[in-house]
Amino acid sequence: MRRSEIETFFARLQAANPAPTTELDYATPFQLLIAVILSAQATDVGVNKATARLFPVAPTAEKMLALGEEGLAEYIKTIGLYRTKAKNVIATCRQLLERHGGEVPAERDALEALPGVGRKTANVVLNTAFGQPTIAVDTHIFRLGNRTGLAPGKTVLDVEKKLLKATPAHYAKDAHHWLILHGRYVCKARKPECARCIVVDLCKFKGKTV
Repeated sequence: MRRSEIETFFARLQAANPAPTTELDYATPFQLLIAVILSAQATDVGVNKATARLFPVAPTAEKMLALGEEGLAEYIKTIGLYRTKAKNVIATCRQLLERHGGEVPAERDALEALPGVGRKTANVVLNTAFGQPTIAVDTHIFRLGNRTGLAPGKTVLDVEKKLLKATPAHYAKDAHHWLILHGRYVCKARKPECARCIVVDLCKFKGKTV
């Protein structure tokens, strides 16, 4: 996709959704971190149902650590892989308290050192909680980057690097949210809804449904 096309691509997404954000419910960087950890291989809707009960009881690292693995598991057992996630969340809370005063660090290395936190989770937190121009490449963004020709790549990291290079600086902060929402609701995996896509004329996908 040419630079002028990329500019138009993001301009349209911005016009359609001027203030995009995550669909996960949270009130603090800590709650966002926990929600993103829980969202791996789970839906945002499912995570929000669990955290609606969890966060009022354990809104901080200290209070969540006090629940223990078994106590936390009771709140998140409707989410896939909940026992592994409970173990990681409790270990993360302990590390936040021991190394960061209970606060979520705004540095990639510190975030990725937390149990259950990989590059994608770190990118979400850095972007959504701290406003850094990162792009967390999930299955939706990976598909969209390749399908549209915006940032084709064989690996998640390839697509991330190409997106960071291709995205104009004035769109960088919100690009992550525009792309994930477009991939989730329009540029779907099995049946992309090209008929209502606002960037269909810019897209390089040969299998367009219009």
